[in-house]
Amino acid sequence: MPFPRLAGIILHPTSLPGGHGVGDLGQAARDFADFLHKAGIGVWQVLPLGPTGGANSPYQTMSSYAGNPLLISLDNLVELELLDRNDLNGAPGNSMYADYAAAAAFKERALRKAQDRFLDARAHADLAREFELFRQIHKSWLDDFALFMAAKDFYKGQPWYEWPDRDLRRHTPEGIEKFRRLLAHEMRFHKFCQFIFFRQLAALKRYLTDRDIKLLGDVPIYCAHDSADVWSEPHFFLLDEDGQADFQAGVPPDYFSATGQLWGNPLYDWKAIRDDNFGWWVRRVRATLAMVDMLRIDHFRGFQAYWAVDKGETTAIKGRWVEGPGQALFDVFKKELGDNLPILAEDLGVITPKVDTLRTQNGLPGMKVLHFAFSSGAEAYLPHNYEPNTVCYVATHDNDTTRGWYEATGPDYDHMDRYGLDQERDCARRYLGRDGSGMAWDLMRLAFSSVANTAMVLMQDVLDLPNSCRMNRPGLGEGQWRWRLTSDQLANAPYGGIRDMVHLYGREPVKPAKEIIEDVRTVREDTLSR
Repeated sequence: MPFPRLAGIILHPTSLPGGHGVGDLGQAARDFADFLHKAGIGVWQVLPLGPTGGANSPYQTMSSYAGNPLLISLDNLVELELLDRNDLNGAPGNSMYADYAAAAAFKERALRKAQDRFLDARAHADLAREFELFRQIHKSWLDDFALFMAAKDFYKGQPWYEWPDRDLRRHTPEGIEKFRRLLAHEMRFHKFCQFIFFRQLAALKRYLTDRDIKLLGDVPIYCAHDSADVWSEPHFFLLDEDGQADFQAGVPPDYFSATGQLWGNPLYDWKAIRDDNFGWWVRRVRATLAMVDMLRIDHFRGFQAYWAVDKGETTAIKGRWVEGPGQALFDVFKKELGDNLPILAEDLGVITPKVDTLRTQNGLPGMKVLHFAFSSGAEAYLPHNYEPNTVCYVATHDNDTTRGWYEATGPDYDHMDRYGLDQERDCARRYLGRDGSGMAWDLMRLAFSSVANTAMVLMQDVLDLPNSCRMNRPGLGEGQWRWRLTSDQLANAPYGGIRDMVHLYGREPVKPAKEIIEDVRTVREDTLSR
């Protein structure tokens, strides 16, 4: 079963400690894996791992295939003798908020220095052979991605649909050949960064596997307009002759926003994708599953019907539902990727019986979020109504922390009905039989004890942190995705109490050894006091 009875924690690598301004795939990631292992956690959920644009949203990546160079561990490059320790002098500090701009500038300089040393030193002959093999294996996407990034640097960050060279903009063979010659050195740099990223990710995956931890990744249903995906294969998207999007993706008004969410991504030309036997989507999912063990598809309901907003609209209020590919896509997935798809369907928001049917007939678990469970009309989110093939979340990266949700303070709540909020929290207390003083851990226990096969909790809730540690507020562009775990918080995280719940509710990744069961008993008093 792709989603067995396990417990998981959500933490994006950018939120890890260390990493020279932003978390990375190095030692702190292994330290976090050790914490998960000690706590009996079997799933580490991350957000999309691709290179991000200006707002640093992992859901607006410049490639569905590439990794984010910001996640590269520079310490690992010191170990490989591609950098000296003094090359890391002057790195950005490591506060509780990521400094993306400073980290990007510092890491680019360091990575360029590492590449120069990689190219010049005969001592790295084995690594050079690895690099050539990597280039061959990933050639189907790597060449276009490297040229896309090099061209963006050449044109000072302009989006591809504004590049002055018409042939390059339209991805013609003439334009591609011309700029490959012109930007060959820059292309090699971006290929080098991808090589190092995937090398470090593979090492982390092996470390996790040795500790019986599965990596749960995330696939945004849409691609960013300014991405190598859209530039290199524009015929699969609804674009005009100049590369501008004919329509914008989003969702209508919902729990998160009274005006809906206008994402701005171009919509797919599903007819063209269907005529290609959905090969574009198969390649995308297969590539992601090479990076992670399981994946969540964000906005699953868009496969059944999606919200189309005309270009020029500034909110998502005025849109319409358009039928998506439906079962035909999943028939191809099963044929190409296997019957037991390790896919979690993000089925939050406006869900119809047709969306439920598409999910259930393909055996995919859906999501239930406990933060949504206690308001009027949300009974489906209460655990006594779950089916086992479900992933129960205390909260997601788009939610408040549980402490922030329960306290209901700050500007996010100024426009809301205070009486309704009070009723919601009263319902939560009565449902739990608790006084609300430890709501984060009470909801964690509720999720772990539920019939849902997999239960997920934010790392912020493990630490009972306030809303200042929230990861994202949907609909707001700037200032999101910045929260970071500190080294002290990780070192002192209460793994014992989590492990007791994991053991009590049968969520161990493997059957525990006798000495582990004995160790669990020693922390039970700590757990019961929470």
